[in-house]
Amino acid sequence: MTQKQTDTFDENEAIGKSEIAHEDITAEETKADMNAVSGEASGKEWEAKAEEYLGDWKRTQAEFENYKKRQASQQKELAGHLIEKLVQGIIPVLDNFRQATEHVPEKEKGSPWVTGIQYIEKQLESVLLDNGIEPIAVEVGDRFDPSIHEAIGQTARIKPHSHGEQSREVAFEKEEQHNTVTQVLHKGYKFGTRVVRPARVIVN
Repeated sequence: MTQKQTDTFDENEAIGKSEIAHEDITAEETKADMNAVSGEASGKEWEAKAEEYLGDWKRTQAEFENYKKRQASQQKELAGHLIEKLVQGIIPVLDNFRQATEHVPEKEKGSPWVTGIQYIEKQLESVLLDNGIEPIAVEVGDRFDPSIHEAIGQTARIKPHSHGEQSREVAFEKEEQHNTVTQVLHKGYKFGTRVVRPARVIVN
């Protein structure tokens, strides 16, 4: 082989190696680009999954909080019903104690027996107050309110026999006093805003 042929061969070999190297670099770059695209897509999928899991966790947490609130509300309501049932059994006993002390003869009011009865009555009232049961405030002269009062009797209404201006004034006064409390027979009790037992009253 002549020198010229040798140089030509070497040059072609160098060019071939260069082309192979270039192809290798291009292939590596393409592979790297594909890996980058694949990695980016994988990263987006993971982000989407993470958002989905986070959303599920938040929903589960919210549902659990709502469940706890419902349970607390139901327990409170159940406790209220149990207290009311207990109170409905205690109130008649209190009524009896109160009636007994109200009808004690004058000469017996200072006796130890009466003092003991009054002490028990106060103890029962304290038990009710400690459990949120309060007496309903009602006095003679109050307007009858069916939401907190129970009318178990009515006083007779006296009709005026006179005529003229004075008669009209008396009639107006009587009308104004109609459906008002004239006597409180038994105390009423409430638990919060709920009436356990209305006050038993006489109205006119």
